[in-house]
Amino acid sequence: MDLVPDTSKFDPVVLELGRLFADAGFELSLVGGPVRDLFLGRTSPDLDFTTNATPEQILAVAKKWADSHWEMGRDFGTIGFRKRNAQQEVLLIEITTYRAEAYDPDSRKPVVAFGTSLVDDLQRRDFSVNSMALRLPEMELVDPFGGAKDLASGLIRTPGAAEDSFSDDPLRMMRAARFASQLGFALHPDVLAAMTGMAGRISIISAERVREELVKIICGAHPRVGIDILVDTGLAELVLPEIPALKLETDEHHRHKDVYQHSLQVLEQAASMETGPDGPVPGPDFVLRFAALMHDVGKPKTRRFEPGGGVSFRHHDLAGAKLTAKRMKALRFDNDSIKAVSRLVELHMRFYGYGEAGWTDSAVRRYVTDAGPLLERLHRLTRSDVTTRNQRKADRLAFAYDDLEQRIAVLAEQEELDSIRPDLDGGAIMALLGIKPGRVVGRAYNFMLEQRMEYGPLGLEKAEEILRQWWAEQPESQPEDPKQLQDLEQPEAPEQRQEPAQG
Repeated sequence: MDLVPDTSKFDPVVLELGRLFADAGFELSLVGGPVRDLFLGRTSPDLDFTTNATPEQILAVAKKWADSHWEMGRDFGTIGFRKRNAQQEVLLIEITTYRAEAYDPDSRKPVVAFGTSLVDDLQRRDFSVNSMALRLPEMELVDPFGGAKDLASGLIRTPGAAEDSFSDDPLRMMRAARFASQLGFALHPDVLAAMTGMAGRISIISAERVREELVKIICGAHPRVGIDILVDTGLAELVLPEIPALKLETDEHHRHKDVYQHSLQVLEQAASMETGPDGPVPGPDFVLRFAALMHDVGKPKTRRFEPGGGVSFRHHDLAGAKLTAKRMKALRFDNDSIKAVSRLVELHMRFYGYGEAGWTDSAVRRYVTDAGPLLERLHRLTRSDVTTRNQRKADRLAFAYDDLEQRIAVLAEQEELDSIRPDLDGGAIMALLGIKPGRVVGRAYNFMLEQRMEYGPLGLEKAEEILRQWWAEQPESQPEDPKQLQDLEQPEAPEQRQEPAQG
């Protein structure tokens, strides 16, 4: 199948810029991702161009034409511009001088040398599908490395030898997995072999750069494809070792399932449950997807072979939450993402047993409160964790979770479950008991919160009665000596005071 670039999607600004450079005697080509996306019928939010003009000449040609510009990439030959089109949309444009780069084999940083040839510039790029250009303003396709053919075939291939490409920039191995995840493409055998043989080179790449590619892999349209590539090539052993560790050896009687394949299926199912932009979990949602992938990473550590021949993974949810947080910290994720993903991993087993034992309203309240703002994600993670081929069991679990969600909805309507608070706040507790801020107030507050969880809204009169009963049983309620009274009024968790420095 032949693909043809859909140049009808060109913004007139692109051709205007091409004519501007041509009139000044310079070459200009749209290059890389924007050209690839034209073949795929998509539009790119950013526009990348390459030219034989130097950075100084780029500025001379386009500075007055653009609305604004920036020069942060000038040392690498790149000048950025902003330009409003006829619809008053802001286009982000980067124009880079032809380059011929070489990399220090022990560093990610390139040694930049400006080139004079468009073909040479295209050859240094990562993959053939990104090594195409459209000369402007005539819109002539330049495709010396068969990128259009590879797009039509669904193939990821490097313009030159894969080993040379990955040696120059090892992050391209992660990018190969990312493009496979985003586009559903296969890797050329040469690319796969080079990635497998050179996986160790990824160690010179910063954790932040690896993290960026991993997020894009997880959020791709085909995340399972990308993760499989990382595992099969050995890259995952270095950047996400908890995942290949899920390939537990199955015992001779196959009494437990392949946890790795199960986790990939859960990832796919969780992604399928994401909502549109106006729903509670707009996709792609990295937190949900990564929690789905990591939810069972505690199993290798907690696996036990029982006397009767069974296999258990007790408390793998807690172990998995710790491992997930540790890995995300190593990859320099932000604290909010770490807390959200690890919390979902910790809670993913909470639902099981609901169908058999039934839950009190108190247990439902705790489930909602413990999930907090992650509740909608927890719903989807729990449902996606059902991968059994036993349809009767799957139906039973689905029915039980339907029932739980219905109970949550009823209680939420009655009690504002998403913001459960005791019937008495700290101020009311101190006023009623006649005490000052301190540890005792915190204990009383937690007691009243437990009562709210257990019995639902109590009302002011009942809450005050219960608090008085609790207080009567506390040793602080009747201090026996002045020292005890003094302790009662001490602030919570007192620390050694330091006098302010003098002078």
